[in-house]
Amino acid sequence: MQRQTAGFGSYSVATILLAFFAIFLIYPAGLMLKEAFLVKGEFSLESFRMLLRSPLHLESLRNSFLLAIVTTLGASLVVLPMAWVLTRFSFRGRGLINALLLVPLVLPPFVGAIGLKQLFARFGSVNLLLVQMGILSPDQPVDWLGEGGFVGMVLLQIFGLYPILLLNVSAALANVDPSLNEAASCLGARPWRLFRTVTLPLILPGYFAGAILVFIAAFTDLGTPLVFGFTRLVPVQIFDAVNDMSANPLGYTLVVLVLVMTVLLFMASKRWLGSRRYEMVSRGHVGGRETPASVVQALWIWTLLGLWILAALLPHAAVVLQSFSERWVMTPLPDAWTTEHYAALSAHGLVATSIRNSLFYSGCSAAIDLVLGVMIAWLLTRRRIPMSGLLDLCAMLPLALPGLVLAFGYVAAFDFQIGWLNPRSNPVFLLIISYSVRRLPYIVRAAYAGFQQTSITLEEAAASLGAGPWRVLRTITLPLVAAHLVAGSLLTFAFAMLEVSDGLILAMKDSFFPITKMIYSLVGRIDPNAPSIACALGVLGMLLLGICLWIASRILGRRLGQLFRAG
Repeated sequence: MQRQTAGFGSYSVATILLAFFAIFLIYPAGLMLKEAFLVKGEFSLESFRMLLRSPLHLESLRNSFLLAIVTTLGASLVVLPMAWVLTRFSFRGRGLINALLLVPLVLPPFVGAIGLKQLFARFGSVNLLLVQMGILSPDQPVDWLGEGGFVGMVLLQIFGLYPILLLNVSAALANVDPSLNEAASCLGARPWRLFRTVTLPLILPGYFAGAILVFIAAFTDLGTPLVFGFTRLVPVQIFDAVNDMSANPLGYTLVVLVLVMTVLLFMASKRWLGSRRYEMVSRGHVGGRETPASVVQALWIWTLLGLWILAALLPHAAVVLQSFSERWVMTPLPDAWTTEHYAALSAHGLVATSIRNSLFYSGCSAAIDLVLGVMIAWLLTRRRIPMSGLLDLCAMLPLALPGLVLAFGYVAAFDFQIGWLNPRSNPVFLLIISYSVRRLPYIVRAAYAGFQQTSITLEEAAASLGAGPWRVLRTITLPLVAAHLVAGSLLTFAFAMLEVSDGLILAMKDSFFPITKMIYSLVGRIDPNAPSIACALGVLGMLLLGICLWIASRILGRRLGQLFRAG
C-alpha cells in the first residue's frame, strides 16, 4: 500500500501533534531533569549525593528494586510454563481458560489490596478460620502478608501483571518455527534441553519486552503500598514529596532516577536484543504444531490453571464480599449482608461526586484520544512525512513512561498562577490530559490496525473524483475503521476510570477526587462503613472496566491482545 506524499495540511497536523507532545510529555520531563541537575543555574549532583546519604531513601530504593525483581521473577516462573502449555496442547475449553487468565487485566492491584488485607491480615479470614479449626492458637496468628505487607504486595503485583507477560510470551511462542523444534527432537534433544537451547533463545525478545513492562509497573506502583501502609518505597516517597517539592529537591531526584532507569532498561534491551539474530525461515503456526491433550493431561491443565485463576481472583472476590457485608469483624465470612453500601454511592455526596468526576475525566480523555489517535494513525499509514518516526515514538512512549513520573512532572511544570492549569487549585484540565497521554497508545494501535487492514483503493477512487483529503477521511476511511475506533475509545475510557497514580497525585482537593482517590480516602477513614463503601466503589469500577473490555474484545477479537503487548 503506497503512502501519499504529505502536503501542507499533513505537515500542519503533524506539527500540532508534536507540539502537544512537547508541551505535555517532553516539557515536564525536561523540567524535572533541570530541577534535579541544576543548582543556582549550574550543573550539580548535590541532590543525588543527598539522596545517597539519606537512610530513608536508600531503604526505599532497596525495597522498590527488591519488590520489582521478585515480582518479575515470580511472574516469569508462572508465565513461562503456562504459555508453553497453552501453545503446545489443544484441549476442550482452552479459549475459556485463555479468557479467564486475562481477567486480572480488569482487576487493579490497588483495589485487590483491600480484599487481600481482609483475608490474610493477622486477624483476617484465613487466620480466624484456622483458629476455629484448631490449627492455630488465637494468640499466635500467622503473618501471611509479611513485614509491612511486603509479601502481600508481591502477590498482588504478580496476580495483576502476569497477563502482560503472558501476552508477550504467548505471541513469541506462536511465532517460533515448529521445524526447529522438530529438528532438535530428531537429533535426540529431550523436552527440557529443547526448551532451554532452542525455544527460550527464540522467545527472548518477547519475554524481555513483557518482563521490562512488569518490572517498571511493579517498581512504580503507588496505590498498592498506600493501601498497605508500606511507606518505604520510591513511589510513596515521591507521593509524599509533592507537597514539599519547592523546598526539597529529593522528589525531583527520585523521579529523574525512575525516568532514567526506565529509559536505560528499554535502551539496554533494544541494544542487547538488537545485536542478536532471532529471525526464522518461517514463522510458527500454532495450529500446525499443537498436540491434542489426553484426558489426563487436560484434567491436569484445567486443575493447575484453574487453581491459579482462583488464587488470582481471590483478593477481588473478597472486595465483592466486603461490599455486601454489613458486619465483617473477627469472623471468617461476613455475618450480615446489605446493599446499603451501593446505595451510598449515590447518597454520599463526595462519593457520588467522585463517580461523576471520573466519568467526566475519562469521557473527555477518550474523546481527545480518539482525535489524536486517528490523526497519528492516518499520518503514519497514509502519508509520507519526515517526522513520522518521531511522531510514532512520542505516541508509544507513554507505554513505558510510568504514570507516577508524568503526574509529578505536571505538578512541577504547571504550578503557577493560571488557575485552570494549576493542579493545586483546579486539576481538571491536567487530569484529562494525563489520562489522554497515558492511554493514547491503545487507540493509536487500534486505529493503526484498522487503517492497515483497509484498502487504500476506495480512498484513491474518491480522490480521483475530486474529494479532498479530509473529505476522504471523513466519508470513506473513518466509516471503514469505525469498529477499531470504538474498541480503542472504550479501552481508553475504561482504563482511565481506574487510573491510579494520576488521580492520587493530581487531585489534591476532595471536590476533584476521581474514583481511585476516593477509594484511597475511604480506606483510611475511621468510619466502620467507609471500607465497605470503598469496596462498592471498586466493584463499580471493575464492572465498568470489564464491560468495556468485553465489548472491545467482541469487536477486535484476538487483535485485542496486541494492544497490551510491548512490541
